[in-house]
Amino acid sequence: MILTTTPSIEGKQIYEYKGVVFGEVITGVNFIKDWAAGIRNVIGGRSSSYEKELLEAREKALDELERRAAQMGADAVVGIDIDYEVLGANNGMLMVTASGTAVRVS
Repeated sequence: MILTTTPSIEGKQIYEYKGVVFGEVITGVNFIKDWAAGIRNVIGGRSSSYEKELLEAREKALDELERRAAQMGADAVVGIDIDYEVLGANNGMLMVTASGTAVRVS
């Protein structure tokens, strides 16, 4: 399946719009990752534990989007947008939402 942030696919013609499709993931960020990120915040540098968590959440959201688009009979998703939010009383949850338009192309 073709997944793209663009509204069209070069060399392909969209011939059917199946509808808007979403993939959502909500994941917890545990104490150890918070602690390690806190140290990085003080001494500087990148937080590889948070980066890994973000990468995994984004990939899962796109996988879910792709699965739902396939269930709709689509073979591509165009105009994909990815949003990130923190949730919970202590901002301990990360929500990643991917959305786009499921289409059939030729």
